[in-house]
Amino acid sequence: MREFKFENRTAVITGAASGIGLELAKRAAHENMNLVLADIEESKLQDAIAQIEINPNRVTSIKIDVSLEEDIKKLADLAFKQFGGVHLLCNNAGVGMNRTTWDHSHADWQWVLGVNLFSVTHAIRHFVPRMLNQAESSHIVNTASVAGLLSTSGMSAYNASKHGVVTISETLYHELQSLNSLIGISVLCPAWVTTGIHTSHRNRPDRFGTHASPPEGLSSSYEDRMGKAVHSGRLSAKDMALAVFEAVKENQFYVIPHRKINHAIELRMKDVLELRNPTPLE
Repeated sequence: MREFKFENRTAVITGAASGIGLELAKRAAHENMNLVLADIEESKLQDAIAQIEINPNRVTSIKIDVSLEEDIKKLADLAFKQFGGVHLLCNNAGVGMNRTTWDHSHADWQWVLGVNLFSVTHAIRHFVPRMLNQAESSHIVNTASVAGLLSTSGMSAYNASKHGVVTISETLYHELQSLNSLIGISVLCPAWVTTGIHTSHRNRPDRFGTHASPPEGLSSSYEDRMGKAVHSGRLSAKDMALAVFEAVKENQFYVIPHRKINHAIELRMKDVLELRNPTPLE
């Protein structure tokens, strides 16, 4: 079994200013790792770093927009220059929005896919070739969602982005296996966790339109439902971080901390295999 060492290695984490990203950073610091932290909210990122117990010489940060390939390249360049290698890459940044499929504008699709999906492809392009050249074991964690395994109403762009992250992660896993690579990979698929994802619009760049059109009718009810669901999450961001680090240690690919969702996943798989129409999600 592959042995993965955390201590004195380097973790790169996007979306590190809050939520799951911040808890991943705290856990990495607890494991005595160097930290390279990135977020679009610079002041909030600095506040987050102040919460982490770590020698200042062992942490660096950068403000980036993960939907931009050039920003992800800057992140990779910084990490390898500052610490000489990357051993844990957490592609964690994400945004969410709720609309009926027909209410999603082209800009909405570009924003959600840019942050949730293309950020992962950018990171794979700019980190993986360098990680392949490292002599030590390393690991990539892509934050997807149970929305990457199911298809919940009112979340077309989000669902598509997270399904994309799951299948890209599976594909990358097979490719790395074919090389007998020292790079492991995990895909994190949480359900509702108390984070700020339901207020993602606060970080929507101007080029995507600073605000989506106000939701109406069915779209409005979907948005209300998401806000309530986020606040009702039974597992915390800290629980997600603990599950991720255990998965990295065990070289486990699928990380699904909310095990009660298994029934819905199984139902969807049976719908596909038995050629049934999709079963409504409760």
